[in-house]
Amino acid sequence: QVQLVESGGGLVQAGGSLRLSCAASGSIFSINYMGWYRQAPGKQRELVATITSGGSTNYADSVKGRFTISRDNAKSTVYLQMNSLKPEDTAVYYCKAVTNWSNWGQGTQVTVSS
Repeated sequence: QVQLVESGGGLVQAGGSLRLSCAASGSIFSINYMGWYRQAPGKQRELVATITSGGSTNYADSVKGRFTISRDNAKSTVYLQMNSLKPEDTAVYYCKAVTNWSNWGQGTQVTVSS
């Protein structure tokens, strides 16, 4: 089992920046990759970005060039740097760690005002 704790959400104006953190604990050696997902009201949860244990990254088209995912293996933490935020980025952001199954964090709210 992997436990995930997200932090860093909040309220920001359009054009601003936020950095989300996701700290993993438990069976972290079994993690294949980690990622950030988001869910806006009335919408399905969607992929934002993922990063493998080797550092390969993948981004949704809607965030390419604005968001950066990174990881600090020593701290077992994954980050999501979000720049040039838009109102449509407003959502609950969830961290996921994939082992033999998916492990989810509790989510952190990001609200971007226009």
